[in-house]
Amino acid sequence: MYRKDGESYFIVDSHVHFWDGSPANQANRYGKGFIECFYDYHRNLSPSEWVWTLEKFGKYSEETLLNDLFTEGYVDKAIFQPTYLSDFYVNGFNTTEQDGAVSENNPGKFIVNGAFDPRDGEAGLDKLEALSERWNLKGVKLYTAEWKGDSKGWKLSDPWAYRYLEKCEQLGIRNVHVHKGPTIYPLNRDAFDVADVDDAASAFPELNFIIEHVGLPRLEDFCWIATQEPNVYGGLAVAMPFIHTRPRYFAQIIGELLYWLDENRITFASDYAIWQPKWLVESFVDFQIPEDMQSEYGTLTPEIKKKILGLNAAKLYDIEVPAEVTAGLAGAPADSGEAVGSAPKVPA
Repeated sequence: MYRKDGESYFIVDSHVHFWDGSPANQANRYGKGFIECFYDYHRNLSPSEWVWTLEKFGKYSEETLLNDLFTEGYVDKAIFQPTYLSDFYVNGFNTTEQDGAVSENNPGKFIVNGAFDPRDGEAGLDKLEALSERWNLKGVKLYTAEWKGDSKGWKLSDPWAYRYLEKCEQLGIRNVHVHKGPTIYPLNRDAFDVADVDDAASAFPELNFIIEHVGLPRLEDFCWIATQEPNVYGGLAVAMPFIHTRPRYFAQIIGELLYWLDENRITFASDYAIWQPKWLVESFVDFQIPEDMQSEYGTLTPEIKKKILGLNAAKLYDIEVPAEVTAGLAGAPADSGEAVGSAPKVPA
């Protein structure tokens, strides 16, 4: 919980990792290049006092994770988002099993999400079901640009992706987080394009599609899709740190999201350990749209900030919120409503 100026903010960090990008786990030059590219994001968009060494960034301890999120970072609940990258790392970069072990060591602090790759076919469907049963999954994280053998990506609109999304519906996995936007070496930018989001969102109106990184640098494409699909949300990972290095750019991003989606479909995320929630939360609560931009974008009220920092994600994951946070609010986060779309056509 973060408290300032008489307001209480319940913090749900909806995108955190516990990865191993150390040299001992790198399978090839792509694994080395991936963690170094992550580190460049961390080093260039963080305040100088929050920059780690590359060695620490490659593999940090469970104790460090807990301290940064829950002791110093004001986080009330954190959601693990796995990123396997099995072609680049010997034991995977950040798997559900790695995250789940930390969660079991610290009951009540984390939500564990799973993942799937439609290129795994029938065997992958069985694996997803087992993963769901083991970790009681309420969400998955998808990485459409991940390499697998000769393949350098897949689309949400692929027939086999439909099979997996249909399986999610059957298993009660409602929240589908998808990395869409910024690329990381050596992955291809176009494999992270947002262009396939509306197809899947229309076909599966009972699922929530949380588009991580809001499609950056394709923010306009994302906004035009999200405004027509009420089950599409914007996840602020990667967008948040621009509040430090490019505050007017951040104001433009948050202003466009509020204009096209409204404050009920935007979720806070630090993308830990790329960035730390403490300085992001403090900066966002203190932040305001610059005066000369307010005629177009309006202002950020404490109510809007409370929804973005935690209430919207709490609603998606049925997380109980203390009464002191919601007291006096004009209204709780709204339902996503019903999307209009075609029935999915899936492989037999």
